[in-house]
Amino acid sequence: MQVPPTEQSIAGLAPVGTVTMTETVAVGMTGGKGSLTFQGQSYPFILIGSVVGPGGASEINAVGKVYKLNKLSDFEGLYSEGTGQAGLDTSNQADLWLQNEAGVIMHLTGTSEGAVLSLGRSEVEIKLTN
Repeated sequence: MQVPPTEQSIAGLAPVGTVTMTETVAVGMTGGKGSLTFQGQSYPFILIGSVVGPGGASEINAVGKVYKLNKLSDFEGLYSEGTGQAGLDTSNQADLWLQNEAGVIMHLTGTSEGAVLSLGRSEVEIKLTN
């Protein structure tokens, strides 16, 4: 698992796209769907993954910006997700930082419902669904 990005990872960079996403966490597993807007086009995607720790139940609705995406094919892949502090998260605010092996970074903010007990990290696989 790679180290998730932070605000310092995108310092001085302009976003190249936007993302909307819904992610559900249940018993340590995640799944969801979303849409990437890149170069004036919209691309749907799905995501599946796992939370490092016991898990819980939560739904996250988020929007955000995409950085370091040069070509559409670089968007797919395994992302390390920084989900905040380790422990029980019952807040209703989501602040997610994700980065994949190609170096694509997403910073997502939004709302969450439920509670998740984690070590503050997870991984999600994103696949475009065209």
